[in-house]
Amino acid sequence: MQLHTLTRKTPNKKHKIVGRGGKRGKTSGRGTKGQKARAGHRIRPDIRDVIKKLPKLRGYRNTSIELKCKLVNLATLERLFTDGETVTRAELRTRGAIGGRKGVLPGVKILGDGEITKKLTIQGCMISASAKEKVEKAGGSIAQS
Repeated sequence: MQLHTLTRKTPNKKHKIVGRGGKRGKTSGRGTKGQKARAGHRIRPDIRDVIKKLPKLRGYRNTSIELKCKLVNLATLERLFTDGETVTRAELRTRGAIGGRKGVLPGVKILGDGEITKKLTIQGCMISASAKEKVEKAGGSIAQS
């Protein structure tokens, strides 16, 4: 190895050739004129047009993205639970009565639609007056959380 035989590991980058014969001259590969040819060009996404056509909601918060309370009827509890069991939000989720988002348990309200014959303990759920009456009539109880 001699000094005059040494070569660089990475060769020098060639500078861009400008002008009609070069790779990046005049319109620089952008075609001619129009929005896409301008510096800082940005095409508005299609979804933006859809969003702009929707009416604005009044009020401070957009409640459509909040986690709403799930409704469960007494007939569902009659079908899913056996006598003497405890009804909780987590238990309702594992048995498929309610869904949820990314591990967050939604609030649950039990409604009085249907009949119940089993003795259930309801915990951590809101309950309507008619459902409360039917549960207590069947011998069950509502634990305050």
